[in-house]
This record gives sequence, C-alpha cells and structure tokens, in this order.
Amino acid sequence: MSTATVVRAATVDVVDPATGDVLDTIADEGAAEARAAVDAAAEAAAPWAATTPRHRSEVLRRAFELMHRDADELARLISAENGKSVADARAEVAYAAEFFRWYAEEAVRPGGSYGEAPASGARTLVTHRPVGISALVTPWNFPAAMATRKVAPALAAGCTAVLKPAVETPLTAYAIARLLGEAGVPEGVLSLVTTTDPASVVSTWLRDPRVRKLSFTGSTRVGQLLLTQAAAGVVNCSMELGGNAAFVVADDADVEAAVAGAMIAKFRGGGQACTAANRFYVHEGVAEEFTAALAERVSRLRVGPANEGNEIGPVISATAVENLGRLVDDALAQGAQVVARADAPTGGRGHWVAPTVLRDVPEHASVMQEEIFGPIAPITTWRDEDDLLARANGTPMGLAGYVYSRDLARAIRLGESLEAGMVGINRGIVSDPSAPFGGLKHSGLGREGARAGLEAFLEPRYLSVDWPA
Repeated sequence: MSTATVVRAATVDVVDPATGDVLDTIADEGAAEARAAVDAAAEAAAPWAATTPRHRSEVLRRAFELMHRDADELARLISAENGKSVADARAEVAYAAEFFRWYAEEAVRPGGSYGEAPASGARTLVTHRPVGISALVTPWNFPAAMATRKVAPALAAGCTAVLKPAVETPLTAYAIARLLGEAGVPEGVLSLVTTTDPASVVSTWLRDPRVRKLSFTGSTRVGQLLLTQAAAGVVNCSMELGGNAAFVVADDADVEAAVAGAMIAKFRGGGQACTAANRFYVHEGVAEEFTAALAERVSRLRVGPANEGNEIGPVISATAVENLGRLVDDALAQGAQVVARADAPTGGRGHWVAPTVLRDVPEHASVMQEEIFGPIAPITTWRDEDDLLARANGTPMGLAGYVYSRDLARAIRLGESLEAGMVGINRGIVSDPSAPFGGLKHSGLGREGARAGLEAFLEPRYLSVDWPA
C-alpha cells in the first residue's frame, strides 16, 4: 500500500508529544509524490470499480477482523504519536474498526430504482457509479478513525483513493494501509502521501482532472480555502470542519449523569476532538452542584504519558500549549475563576496542559468564542431558555451539542433548537458509524457514516428507456 516508486530525499521526524522523543522518520513528500499517487489510483480505478460489491464487502470485513487482531499494536501507535491515554486509544481502535464492518455491510446495498415516467410512459432505470478518484485528508486527533471513516466508504463504493494523513500522526495510517493490503486491497487502490507541505499536495490533487472527490476533516479556515480551489475543477466535496459545542444542563437534569457525560464530552482524548463540549451552559438552579461535582472529578484526573496508565495525555504541540494558556489567561482577565486544576507534569519534556474548570466565564471571552481543542471546561449559567438558545446558537459553528434533562420531551425540544448537526441527549458522545456525522453552518458540508457516508462516494445516474405503448 504505497505510492508509485519515486525519489524521496526529504524526511520528517514523528515525535512523541509526551516526551519529545523521535518515534520514526518518514518521507516528507510533495507535488511529485502526490501526482504519482494519482497515477497509481488511476491505473487501479477501472479494475477496482469492476469488482463485485460482495468482493469489496469481504475485503472490508477482513480489514475489520485484522484491526481487532492488531488492536493492541494500533493502540500503542496511537498513544505514542498522538499522546492520548491507552484507554482512549483502545476505544478509538474499536470505533475505527467499526467503519470497516459497517461499510462491508453497506457495500452490498448500492441501491437503485426502476419506475415509469409519468408523462411519457418511458421507463427510468436509476443506478449508481463510483464518483472517481478520491482525495482524503485527515487530522491528527483521531489518526485511525478519521482514516477508516473516509477510506471504508470510498473503497466500498468502488473508488480508488489517495490519503494525506496528518504529518504529526502518520504511523497509524501506515499501519492501517498495511492491514488493508493484507485484507486484499490491490496495489494502487489506496496510496498515502505524507508531507510537511499539505497545501502543495492537496492543491496538486485538486488541479488534477482525474481527482473527482475531496473529503476533508480539519479547520474551517483551511476548509474554506480548499472549497475555493475545488470550485475551479467542480470537485465533489465533503467537509467536516470546526466545532464549538454547547453542553446544556437544565434545572431538572440528573446532575450526577450530567457530570459523567461532561467528563466524556470534554475530556475524551484530552478535549482534542471537534465534537468536544466547548461551552457549558448550566442552569443557575443546579450550577453550584454541577460545578462542584465536575471540579472534584477533574481535580482527580491522572495526567501523564500513556504508558503509565494515566487518563489524560499531552496536547499535540507546543503551539497548542501556548494557545490554551492564552484562552485561560483571557478568561481570567475578564472575571472568570479557576475552580479546579488537575496536576500535570512540568518541565521541558512533553506538551502538558493541566485539565482546568473555569466558572463565571463571560460570553464574549475567547474561550467561549473559539474552538478550545484542549482540556479546558468553561462554565456559565442560564435562567431563560430563549436567552440560552440565543447564546448557544450565537456562533458560526454548528457541529455538535449536548443536552441534559430528566424530561425527555424537553431535552429533545432543546436539542432540536440547537443549531447543530448532532446532539447528544443525556449522553456525552455522539459519534457512531451507523449515524450521519457532520455539521451545520461553518462546521461543514455533507455527512460521514451511516448510509450518507457511502452515498458521498457514489453518483446517481439514470437510463431513460423508450417503452412502446
């Protein structure tokens, strides 16, 4: 599972964010390798599209089984290059593998229809074809799941693909590519390009008329730039962009359950998730109880390298440390208070940020307006539902949200009122391979997962058949 043979002079180190140690050295590729990857995908495209849905299904099912066979090694890789805890890494491997199983099942149901044209009496046959060579761009925060969530439906649909994993976390992508080769994916069907110059690589793909699909997960800013480039070639785009999830706790909520959900929604993966709870809106009637309980849980979090059995690992980079410090300092300068801060390693090794709970955070503070992407939980209170919704929806983002209330009808009503593509009702996680993952507004275009994930890599077409009266 590699690109066509090219000269690779440049390299880049993959670094453990917990220690700064070099884990491996990989090729630092560019436009030439990007073109070679498309060449390989183009050569493999027709034979792969011609395989039966059942064959593609069995290949993906085998990939699912192989991921579980190698789950411990994959989790070790994720923890090493991403920094997340062993528990979080194992959970990611299980979640990532499910995309192979789900799309193994969806591959044999490509869909289609037959009908009578109401005016002419002709017969209409509707089928689907693969959209074509697909460029897949994935982030560092879920190096296994973000890859399988794109690769699985692309291959199930009969597309060949070129994948650019994040340069911070490429080793997991390489491991998954090797497993796909073992599962029976032919050479050229999936090629990886690793680079410190993603703009050059992705631009090369978007300028190539053979590339007909872009599936991107990353920041809204980069997504907007890529949409502009894709427009020139009228490239089909799926975009999963930034988030700013509101976590709403109503006055009738089960506070213990809400705190448990908050720990998942906020601190899974150290808060480095696009679906992470970003802003906590807690009804003033339960604010003291919720804040005290959350603060107690956060203060006991074990922070450290994954191999020591800790719950929270490092953030991905020194830049992330600096940005999170800026958000906390800005909130404190505007009147917020720290009510809990876990112990975290200090010193020169690793990128450490102490999980922190803030209270009395003003709405205009940067920590409420920007995507945090780290273990910082800002809490503010609310009393009136109309005011709550105006504040919760007062963001250009609309990826995820969370609502806790014992009254299920009320919780669903609030959830439907949130301008978000996904809302967790009395649970702190929304991601599921069987559900359509994606956002509203500036949080993206299209959906991944579920049936929609396969349809993103298919194009409907129809035959209009003359039918004698």
